[in-house]
Amino acid sequence: MRVTARRFPLMSLIKSQQRVTDHGEVFTPAWMVDAMLDLVKDESERIDSRFLEPACGSGNFLVCVLQRKLAAVELKYGQSDFERRHFALYALMCIYGIELLADNIAECRANLLDIFAEYLNIETSDDLYRAAFYVLSWNLVHGDALKMLASDGQPITFAEWGYLGKGKFQRRDFNFEVLTGSSAFSAEGSLFAHLGKHEIFTPTKTYPPMTVNDLASLHLEATG
Repeated sequence: MRVTARRFPLMSLIKSQQRVTDHGEVFTPAWMVDAMLDLVKDESERIDSRFLEPACGSGNFLVCVLQRKLAAVELKYGQSDFERRHFALYALMCIYGIELLADNIAECRANLLDIFAEYLNIETSDDLYRAAFYVLSWNLVHGDALKMLASDGQPITFAEWGYLGKGKFQRRDFNFEVLTGSSAFSAEGSLFAHLGKHEIFTPTKTYPPMTVNDLASLHLEATG
């Protein structure tokens, strides 16, 4: 079965000339996004592959990545509603973005949530929708990727999500600056070449396993 998520109408490649001048803001057209992702086709269609777009805009790249991941979920878990729902959330958990402009990051979150909700046919009142909203509030950061700072001036922190099975997820937080600096550690080989021998990435915080209901409750707490 092929997942048919709604494609958002293509916006103009620029919102305004002033934004181009001030921020170098130019949006990538959908055909180019598809062509670029086809260069890493296997990764873009793997549920647990992690993608970070450091200037994500309104999500042109990330929407396409999510659609590909959800197609993989449908292919592998489409016969089990429980697995389908949880692996769809896990696919979303593996997508990250940073964006300098507040309106863009809000639009990016909304676009990904719409794709996710349409695929699972869920409403905003569904705990799974609320859990997804909470995940994206951490995964899509309003900040400056070059300075590695969030909009509040604090260092950017990303949540790494893992699916433990049976409806439970594990969260560990990592400092973005540490993650990017670690790439120099194994410049002659793979970034992950020495995993298993010692821990390259040290989390700043590790959380107990959480369910969809737990994540939905955290969203409700955060939004009052």
